[in-house]
Amino acid sequence: MDSYELNKIAGAVLFSGVCLVALNITAGLIFSPEKPEQPGYVIAVAGAPETPKAGEAPAAEQSIATLLATASAERGEAAARKCASCHTFDKGGANKVGPNLWGVVGRARASHAGFNYSGAMTAKGGEWSIEELNAFIASPKSAVPGTTMAFAGVPKGSERADIIAYLNKQSDAPAPLPSTTGAASPGQPPTEPAAQPAQPQPGNAGAQPNAPPEAAPPRQ
Repeated sequence: MDSYELNKIAGAVLFSGVCLVALNITAGLIFSPEKPEQPGYVIAVAGAPETPKAGEAPAAEQSIATLLATASAERGEAAARKCASCHTFDKGGANKVGPNLWGVVGRARASHAGFNYSGAMTAKGGEWSIEELNAFIASPKSAVPGTTMAFAGVPKGSERADIIAYLNKQSDAPAPLPSTTGAASPGQPPTEPAAQPAQPQPGNAGAQPNAPPEAAPPRQ
């Protein structure tokens, strides 16, 4: 085989390579994929609050007192099952990864006998008031930085209120919770107080209170 034949073979191989590269570049320009603004996948979580769109202010969450007025201990018992792997709720129940939660509402923080609390929880002090429980259940690591509790938290306010209503029920002396009795419905204006009877004017005894002056008789 002479050099002319070798040159033809080398030229054919080179031409084929150039064509493949050109086809690859052309295909990339035609079928270029759209890159997402944020990498990864969006996983929809049932019950999670909606994330406000860009430029929108986040919706103000109702206070825990307002949410407790319509909370359900029965729903809270079902919601608290996610905590059953680490806690018990019955009276005299054993400590697990977390302490027993009987009577936790109003109890001093880090005070349940026989449980080894983290230094952060012990140093926090105070008691488990309704507001403190609400903040801790929403985000344990934000409420008590340094806690060893690995639970991410319950973002939905109404679900936290149900759980707190259930925890409050698990006690020898449940604390009084807000109720809807006497409260106006959402969007309903408050009831106006009854009008007070008008007082008679001084120096006009026997006259009707605030009565208009008697009209003069017409001229004949």
